[in-house]
Amino acid sequence: MAHPTQLGFQDAASPVMEELLHFHDHALMIVFLISTFVLYIITAMVSTKLTNKYILDSQEIEIIWTVLPAVILILIALPSLRILYLMDEINDPHLTIKAMGHQWYWTYEYTDYEDLEFDSYMLPTQDLNPGQFRLLEADHRMVIPVDSPIRVLVSAEDVLHSWAIPALGVKTDAVPGRLNQTTFITSRPGVYYGQCSEICGANHSFMPIVIEAVPLEDFENWSSLMLEDA
Repeated sequence: MAHPTQLGFQDAASPVMEELLHFHDHALMIVFLISTFVLYIITAMVSTKLTNKYILDSQEIEIIWTVLPAVILILIALPSLRILYLMDEINDPHLTIKAMGHQWYWTYEYTDYEDLEFDSYMLPTQDLNPGQFRLLEADHRMVIPVDSPIRVLVSAEDVLHSWAIPALGVKTDAVPGRLNQTTFITSRPGVYYGQCSEICGANHSFMPIVIEAVPLEDFENWSSLMLEDA
């Protein structure tokens, strides 16, 4: 999760998020190089009175400053398109979960099971245990197996919501009457936090998303206990 004074992204917990971090660093280096080059030119023009007639009127220079930006845009566009297609790829998910947004909580339905469904509310501050995070902890976590393709169907029952987990590189709008889908794979066990990323009303900031990634055996034990309690 994010920490105070943190400048970069959260540590990636999925292959797609790792690709997004690499693309971010790639694009940022290009921005740094362009900014440095432009700053140098501005400084040189301000600090010297010398002029060069071959730069003031040169066909070669015009060709360079037309072709070079096009090449830079291609260097940014190709990795971006690759990641867009990776994020949209859904290959034989092992588990499908339906996430419904309400004012102001989430409902999770494990569609591969008959009666596995629960609501997830934010834990009030007075109910938090030591080590739990205020405004981020939920009374029921969405538990998933590690290293398994997970498909999440996202919708809403009342107003617009947005189901987002930064560490997994996932953000999908929850639109009433529309079923959106996203997919991800967690690369390591852990607890990952997110929040509704669409302004959905007075308690918009009080509907966190908590995902707990566990080994497959632990997930099967958890699902068996949940089905027994249902």
